[in-house]
Amino acid sequence: MILVTGATGNVGSELVRILGELLGGTGEEVHALSRSGSPAGLPANARAVAGDLNQPESFAASLAEARALFLLPGYENMAATLAAARAGAAERVVLLSGGSAGGGDLTNAVSRYMIESETAVRESGLPWTILRPRMFMSNSLEWTEQLRQGDVVRAPFADVRAAVVDPYDIAACAAVALIGADHEGRIHTLSGPESLLAADRARILGEVLGRELHFEGVPDDEAYKEMSARMPVPYVDAFFSFYVDGTLDESGVVDTVREATEREPRTFRQWAEAHADAFR
Repeated sequence: MILVTGATGNVGSELVRILGELLGGTGEEVHALSRSGSPAGLPANARAVAGDLNQPESFAASLAEARALFLLPGYENMAATLAAARAGAAERVVLLSGGSAGGGDLTNAVSRYMIESETAVRESGLPWTILRPRMFMSNSLEWTEQLRQGDVVRAPFADVRAAVVDPYDIAACAAVALIGADHEGRIHTLSGPESLLAADRARILGEVLGRELHFEGVPDDEAYKEMSARMPVPYVDAFFSFYVDGTLDESGVVDTVREATEREPRTFRQWAEAHADAFR
């Protein structure tokens, strides 16, 4: 059995479906872990499991049975989760991390939880693979409410380029690493095929939707206030460090998705076409 944590998330939900297809007919199951234990649309060989990643004892049975597990970063008791998996049937672990972990800055709140999660995985005694994707294409779903109200998209960090990556491609790389041993001990940076500004994404999305969208950059002072109203200030400071101070560069395109999956990574236009209904 392969255990997928965060099974209702952008990456986890895609990963469950991909593994369901790859493992179909093999007799091997996928356990889809979420807090509710009821993710929708599971493949026939997947089973919903309820559990809290902060409390590994809440899904102890799945941890004991899993031959491989996909983990999200930033949870308490990561070492205990990994120890339970190692004491069971686990042969490998794949961790979803981020590019800022490579900088080693423990004063940055976002980087810190990723660095600490990577350290726990490396020290677990299990064969591991770490994925460090660029900015998710699915971050554009934050614009859905704006587009229900009009044709203007407002977003912060307007001058920041990112080689945004489709969560489907992240999941596809995770699936390859979970099923075979070829990626053990490797850190993979993942990107999409093109480096885009937020305005580029808005333009492409408008073309897909058949609407003429207008992009407006949110000034930094306004963005800081808006973000502080919906997330802890240390995390806001982390993002401003990344995208205003320039401590994180996600603009570079890399070939890892193609090398791992033997196909080209999806473009933002393809992602927009697949998710167009969410904006209508």
